[in-house]
Amino acid sequence: MSPSTMKQWVVEDKEHGFDGLVYKDAAVPKVGENEVLVKLHAASLNYRDLVIPKGQYPFALKLPVVPGSDGAGEVIEVGSKVAEFKKGDQVATLFNQGHQYGEIDTYAAGTGLGGVIDGTLREYGVFNEQGLVKAPSNLDAREASTLSCAALTSWNALYGLKPLKPGQVVLVQGTGGVSIFGLQFAKAAGATVIATTSSTSKAEKLKELGADHVINYKTEPNWGDAARKLTPDGAGVDHIIEVGGSGTLRQSFKCVKFEGIISVIGFLGGVDTKTQPTVLESLTHICTVRGVYVGSKALMKDMVRAIEANDIHPVVDEKVFSLDQTREAYEYMLAQKHFGKLAININ
Repeated sequence: MSPSTMKQWVVEDKEHGFDGLVYKDAAVPKVGENEVLVKLHAASLNYRDLVIPKGQYPFALKLPVVPGSDGAGEVIEVGSKVAEFKKGDQVATLFNQGHQYGEIDTYAAGTGLGGVIDGTLREYGVFNEQGLVKAPSNLDAREASTLSCAALTSWNALYGLKPLKPGQVVLVQGTGGVSIFGLQFAKAAGATVIATTSSTSKAEKLKELGADHVINYKTEPNWGDAARKLTPDGAGVDHIIEVGGSGTLRQSFKCVKFEGIISVIGFLGGVDTKTQPTVLESLTHICTVRGVYVGSKALMKDMVRAIEANDIHPVVDEKVFSLDQTREAYEYMLAQKHFGKLAININ
């Protein structure tokens, strides 16, 4: 029997930054016939969570909302018509609740957890059974809570359009969640991985995770040419996971292979229209530049099977916050003190 009340965070507005995050009591939601009640054990943060209360999120948003797209927990109650889950199942959340398979459409893009639909930074959550997947059997709740956004985005980048093949070359930028997952998935597939970073200590960690080459973009600002020289016959990189923005995109064009794919996922380095490459560069470099908005439930199930088969474990920052420390976790992540994913223990 679940309690009647719980604790949760709410983004009240987008005018006051993190001060708009409020920790409050709420009623535990009731289960409908196609819904599942999950006792959330862990959640993890994404860059998206930081920009929503700052009013910088460019996609669908409906406030007030419980933040957090990423979470994992245990099914404790199921609706009368639920077929996929049973009490006791360990589950993880799907980012866009309406994106079940195939290409994303306008409807699915408006079903973001923690943006339009109440998310995971709470003790209990009710979700339509379509909005959950069974968590990988080899992961604990903290690890499973990192999969919804960063992991699935990386998986989509590598497998959603033109699947990665063994022996190909993948380039990842920095040490955020998307890039680390990209490194892990690429190595599991038998690819060569080039990583970029500005930190000597982080470079060592990247090598420990399997990166074949690490380029320091501070000492090698023209890293695009340097990366190309590391590829067979200097032909270029097959898949680039592009998270930086205007500045890094110019370097990505320098190293992408003919018919390669640049998956644009973030803009951590900012957007500058004066330095930003034009769309015509996709023609002069004969490549595909693709915006990636997480992925479908079908892709997430594929990813879960790969995680189990290869015993992949997400890289979780050594500092873990409790639910009541969520605002401190936001500040910690904003200061870029984390390596890999930043997790929050809930129950």
